[in-house]
Amino acid sequence: MNITKTKNGNSSSAEKALNILLAFTPDNNEMGTTELSEKLGLHKSTTSRLIKLLVSTNFLQQNPLNKKYLLGGSALRIGHATTRSLDSKLLAVAHPCLAELSQLLGESVAMEMLSGTNVVLALHVEGPSHIRFNFEQGEQVPINVAAGAKVILSQSDPKLVEIFIEQEFQKFNENTIVSKAEYRKLLKEIKKTGIAYDKGERYLNTHAMATPIYNLEGQTKAAVVIAGPAYRLTDSFLESAIKPLRETADKISKLLFH
Repeated sequence: MNITKTKNGNSSSAEKALNILLAFTPDNNEMGTTELSEKLGLHKSTTSRLIKLLVSTNFLQQNPLNKKYLLGGSALRIGHATTRSLDSKLLAVAHPCLAELSQLLGESVAMEMLSGTNVVLALHVEGPSHIRFNFEQGEQVPINVAAGAKVILSQSDPKLVEIFIEQEFQKFNENTIVSKAEYRKLLKEIKKTGIAYDKGERYLNTHAMATPIYNLEGQTKAAVVIAGPAYRLTDSFLESAIKPLRETADKISKLLFH
């Protein structure tokens, strides 16, 4: 992606510098001066001058071993600020949507969200029966049983998934998955359907179902979850709830990212 040129057809130095930064997205792969010049169609001397400026302001940093460049601390801080802003907006946008879904289904609804190397309960709306979640808002959820965590990780980068899977899986009962191989297989199955379940895997009498919230790049860092007692959240009820659950997740995605 390139910044639009000025009206006279010539890019300003600021625009060229921004295009250099954008050249490192989305993967922040290391590149040298010549590679950047060829990629952006800039003269090598111009590229070198702008790189020096970007390094001096810590928007780029140089690998001392191969002399190539990658995004520096200043660029990362801007990225973190954007992420925090989106997280705050996500919570504000999601809450009324969750409340609407809870009223429609008559059950408790929640949103689980990726936060660093944890998945946390970001929001919850209690249904008429007041079935409470067994952890407070903001607390980490166990990824081997939580439906939201499963569906988020099923759509995540495999390298990130492996970081998560390094943690020890707690066994809550005979339904709990503790095998890492079995968990990896389950994530592959969930990725195909976009729906994850917790059918008595933590509490024998509780069921849950989740579907992901996607961003513009098709990535997910959050999920909408419905949870309640197993005698009400039967297989037939959960099947009927898939459509409104997905519609709610789609609505949140559109309100947040479009």
